[in-house]
Amino acid sequence: MANPSPTSPPDPDEITHDFPPLLRIHKNGTVERLLGTQTVPASLTDPKTAVQSKDVPYSTTNTNPDLVARLYLPKRTKPNQKLPLLIYYHGGGFVIETAFSPTYHNHLNALVDEANVIAVSVDYRRAPESPLPVAYEDCWAALKWAASHSDGPGPEEWLNDHADFGSVFLAGDSAGANIVHHMGIRYGREKVEGLPRLAGLVLVHPYFAGKEPIDDEAAQVPDWWERFWLLACPTSTAGLDDPYLNPAFEPDLARLGCSNVLVMVAEKDFLRARGKHYCELLKGSGWEGDVELVEAEGEQHVFHLWNAGCENAAVLVKKICSFINSSN
Repeated sequence: MANPSPTSPPDPDEITHDFPPLLRIHKNGTVERLLGTQTVPASLTDPKTAVQSKDVPYSTTNTNPDLVARLYLPKRTKPNQKLPLLIYYHGGGFVIETAFSPTYHNHLNALVDEANVIAVSVDYRRAPESPLPVAYEDCWAALKWAASHSDGPGPEEWLNDHADFGSVFLAGDSAGANIVHHMGIRYGREKVEGLPRLAGLVLVHPYFAGKEPIDDEAAQVPDWWERFWLLACPTSTAGLDDPYLNPAFEPDLARLGCSNVLVMVAEKDFLRARGKHYCELLKGSGWEGDVELVEAEGEQHVFHLWNAGCENAAVLVKKICSFINSSN
């Protein structure tokens, strides 16, 4: 999700759903997104990092032929040099933002440059037009598409030439971190042809919830929280305790398909307690991997995206890069 900002009051006679500062839905069905609507093009030379990027389709099926990912390649890449592969899922509560927003484009440029990885930033269909689990299915399709290059040659030369499929990491923030968790669970159940393992998962300020408050959550969670979730997943019968949203109700938690997980939380984020609780759930599930928790003091939800120049944002990026390099 993005940093809150003021919005003008809506006309209650014309609005059916109002979730400022994220989106409104009008009676005629129009979805008005209030944040995350800007986009920037890919570039073969980012002016700050010299990272290259380009947009490529990642679906070859007739059911979702227009799905696109943005690929990133660092400037230090040599011919046929193999690099860790980072697959990134953007946040936005499943309803706003894209892989092509300036926020995520700049963040991926910085990550790719610092970590020296090749990256696939996945764009997926959003609710409410495409309610969950559509986003999960799109993101799984992107993972399988990337893995299809492991035996080469696949349709994308950067992945053929430079992706090390023995060193694949999944990362995301907020709703994207929720997606990372579910991709890890699904990989543990099903595996992916051509992808021998997931080297690690990075969950930044993960979007998890639950009906029963934990720690100081009750005083912080907005009163529209469950309604917002049901907007994204209207078929949910368990609300905030849906396994998509509450990992405590995930029956296959012990089968999470990797051995290393990094969870990052922010002190002033109302989702902080859930991120910390996720670590405890993993440890108590029978899962045999290692989970590390890192907390940014004095910071809000996804602060590193809307205040990318601050010291704590630089620390966050360096920690992700260190995790990738140490788990590689």
